[in-house]
Amino acid sequence: MSALKWQGWAVGLTVVAGLLVFAPLGLYVWASGEPGAAPPRPAVEDVRVTGCRIDPGSRRVVATVEVSGRPEGTGAYVVTVEFRETADPDPAARPAQALVRLPGVAPSATERAEALGPLWPPATTPWCGVAGADFTPSG
Repeated sequence: MSALKWQGWAVGLTVVAGLLVFAPLGLYVWASGEPGAAPPRPAVEDVRVTGCRIDPGSRRVVATVEVSGRPEGTGAYVVTVEFRETADPDPAARPAQALVRLPGVAPSATERAEALGPLWPPATTPWCGVAGADFTPSG
């Protein structure tokens, strides 16, 4: 066989090898379609504690919770508020917690509620923070 014939076979085999490698990749990209919707953000990002005080009459801690509604629609929030002596959690201690329910929070609305905590010792300053939050859309 001549050298020209071997070059033709080499080019042909290179083209076939390229198709075997890149055709499945092209089919994979084509079949994957458009990217899906982003997952919803965590409900904790919609919630914050705006105040933490000791009620003078009862000596109990009161935390003011503020929730910003989601653009997806109206829904209810259940917020877990944590009460500690410092902002840094102590791994050995179990902090006091309280639940606050905020039903019917409209999109882009701001709702407030108060969480009633435990009796607080006289000479300490409380720290209040969000330990967790759940969002349930209205049906």
